[in-house]
Amino acid sequence: QVQLVESGGGLVQAGGSLRLSCAASGGTFSSYTMGWFRQAPGKEREFVAAISRGVGNTGYTDSVKGRFTISRDNAKNTVYLQMNSLKPEDTAVYYCARSMRIFPNSDYRQYDYWGPGTQVTVSS
Repeated sequence: QVQLVESGGGLVQAGGSLRLSCAASGGTFSSYTMGWFRQAPGKEREFVAAISRGVGNTGYTDSVKGRFTISRDNAKNTVYLQMNSLKPEDTAVYYCARSMRIFPNSDYRQYDYWGPGTQVTVSS
């Protein structure tokens, strides 16, 4: 059974950094594209970043480009999200998810397994 578990969330001041981790179990981690999504209170879940299987092509939503970096360690079955220069508007629950698609994609319907999420709060 596939399980995804996020960690690394917390409270940080604006301008600070956090690194989220998502540990996967079950399945063959290296065979899947992995993505990060977030959901703020009262808002819809939105795509943040994704990294493909194989060569590790990446994709980001415009609001995080240049500040966030997604990476993966297939030996550890883990995907990371390094978040720098955090802003209050980055406050949300962050979820990692798995996709069968070859390339990074922002459509949540292309992701079949999700973690429970980790809270990120950025204070001003």
